[in-house]
Amino acid sequence: MAPKWRELADELAEQIRSGEYPPGAQLPQIRELVDQGKGSKATVHAAYKALEAEGLVTSTRGHGTVVRQRVPLKRLGIARYDKAKWRDGDEVAFIADRVASGRTYRRNEQTQTVSLVEAPATVAAAHGLETGAPVYARARLVKEGEQPTHTLTSYYRPEHVEGTRLVDPTPGPAGRGGGYRVLYDAGYEIDHMKEALFARTPTADEVKLLQLPPGEPVVELHRTTYTAAGTVVEFAIGIHAASRFAWEYDFKVPDSAADRDETQ
Repeated sequence: MAPKWRELADELAEQIRSGEYPPGAQLPQIRELVDQGKGSKATVHAAYKALEAEGLVTSTRGHGTVVRQRVPLKRLGIARYDKAKWRDGDEVAFIADRVASGRTYRRNEQTQTVSLVEAPATVAAAHGLETGAPVYARARLVKEGEQPTHTLTSYYRPEHVEGTRLVDPTPGPAGRGGGYRVLYDAGYEIDHMKEALFARTPTADEVKLLQLPPGEPVVELHRTTYTAAGTVVEFAIGIHAASRFAWEYDFKVPDSAADRDETQ
């Protein structure tokens, strides 16, 4: 049986999602809910802290607990990888999403760990390696303010990244232009990539790490990045909180029949 604070948090979360408490509305003062028999002061406080951790409300001194605006971040498709952003500027992919969404950002909202690991089967297959071969795993947790939005772990062959900033665990992108600029400077200019997406139920660890509300799925991303010669220089796995992103793709519609006619 769920604790009393969890039941209250779920009840309030449902009222928020149904529009009973719309974005910008203030939730009742803790004393009001205590007087309504919703629980003790500690119970209501714990419920409000849970709602805040789940990204549904913000609490500030003097303003009480207010329902957050629930506009998801744009998660750009092709445009987030534009070379002009990272090669000629300093707009790495997660920052490109924030700019397109009209949202603020701090570079240290991305943190990471870097380690040399044995390649899992999926990673090994993407890189054309034997399972268990050594690869560098650069695991990032990205937040918007205090709320996690997603994780992203990039796997690299050691010969591509050793001695570069990609194996430096300092918080934030790997220097000006981020990881793709590092690869570019090392002689591995990215040319094309493949992304695969699927939704699933999160693991218990993902629920905790991403501070997911009950029942929220995650979107798992697999991204394979190639040079023009077809060399895989990055294979990445991202885990995204489903409600915190709107995936946006803008692309030219292919006409393979016309392309074929032109080559004949």
